[in-house]
Amino acid sequence: MFSITVRDHIMIAHSFRGEVFGPAQRLHGATFLVDATFRRAELDDDNIVVDIGLATQELGAVASELNYRNLDNEPDFANTNTSTEFLAKVIADRLAERIHKGALGEGAKGIAGITVTLHESHIAWASYERDL
Repeated sequence: MFSITVRDHIMIAHSFRGEVFGPAQRLHGATFLVDATFRRAELDDDNIVVDIGLATQELGAVASELNYRNLDNEPDFANTNTSTEFLAKVIADRLAERIHKGALGEGAKGIAGITVTLHESHIAWASYERDL
C-alpha cells in the first residue's frame, strides 16, 4: 500500500460533558496538528498517490472550517463531545466527501482510504481511519 501524508493545524475552543473529562468540562482551547494520510494499492498514471498540492489545499479548506471556532457554538456539533477522536473522524469524512466530488482530481479516484491523525501534543494523539 502506498501513502502520502499532508499536514495542517487547527486552533479550537470547546468544552466537554461528563465527569470523565474532569477540568476539561470547562471551556478550554486546543491546538491540533492535523495529518491526513491518503492510501492506495497502486500508483496512478503519474506514479503518485494523489496530487500533493491538491491534498494540501483540500486539507487546508477542511481545517479552515474548524479553525478559530468555539465548537460549542457550532450547530453541527450541538450536544456533542468534540473529542480528539471525534474530530479526526469529522475531518476524514469531510475529506472523503471532497474526494468523491472530484476536488482532489481524477487520479484521486483510486484512493482506497484515508487516515486522519490529530496530535494534541508531542506525546498524545488520536486517529480515525476509513475506507473510501
